[in-house]
Amino acid sequence: MTRQELIGQIRSKQSFLCIGLDPDIDKLPPHLLELDDPVFEFNKAIIEATHDLCVAYKPNLAFFEALGPNGWHTLARTMDCVPPGIFTIADAKRGDIGNTSRLYAKAFFEKYSFDAVTVAPYMGRDSVAPFLEFPGKWAIVLALTSNAGSADFQFTPQENGAPLYDKVIRTTQQWGSPGNLMFVVGATHPEQFAEIRQAAPEHFLLVPGVGAQGGDLAEVCRYGMTEEVGLLVNASRAILYAGSGRDFAERARAAALELQREMAGLMAG
Repeated sequence: MTRQELIGQIRSKQSFLCIGLDPDIDKLPPHLLELDDPVFEFNKAIIEATHDLCVAYKPNLAFFEALGPNGWHTLARTMDCVPPGIFTIADAKRGDIGNTSRLYAKAFFEKYSFDAVTVAPYMGRDSVAPFLEFPGKWAIVLALTSNAGSADFQFTPQENGAPLYDKVIRTTQQWGSPGNLMFVVGATHPEQFAEIRQAAPEHFLLVPGVGAQGGDLAEVCRYGMTEEVGLLVNASRAILYAGSGRDFAERARAAALELQREMAGLMAG
């Protein structure tokens, strides 16, 4: 998906919502566990209930890999349920030497047809560049994450006094463009969004941490939104597990609708 196509979806739906598909088998509604592939049935119901409210889905690969070989089959079936025109992100957090990264990119972009992959930049340019060689595909680089452990390395001061995440953002921009490179910036750090926007004024930011992790959507938009929105705000647990009974999909839709309406209001300014 191109940048303009993504922006078009955002404007059309008045939404920049990304729904994270983190299907924890221990949290699925009990009646689904009687089916042959409960994780797929859960994902399918969530997608059918919310696809008109979001612009992206982000399967977290760990939840599928933990199921063994069947998990990869479930992932493929899940991807087949996503309607055309919706941005898809493999939340895989890959990042290895060039040849390995090239095969990761081939797997997710060609075999599973994802639009984007989350990438860890710790090993440098040759771990990220292979993901940027596929037309219409994106690398989403981990910059400032929403977990508590982000303070362990990401805020380490560099020689100029700027934190390490700032160097990651400024350096990786040289490898790609606003048309194939995004950054992960956690919603639990809203005070950093203004300076991140100075470092990356045109790039999209994938923003986890809204909802269950306590991130504030209005604060994120106040400092991070651009004229083209420039944000994909992810919500996972707050939507997926809004309900635990047979009406779980309807409850998920209600939670997604609440976020979409708030986003529409923020876009209207």
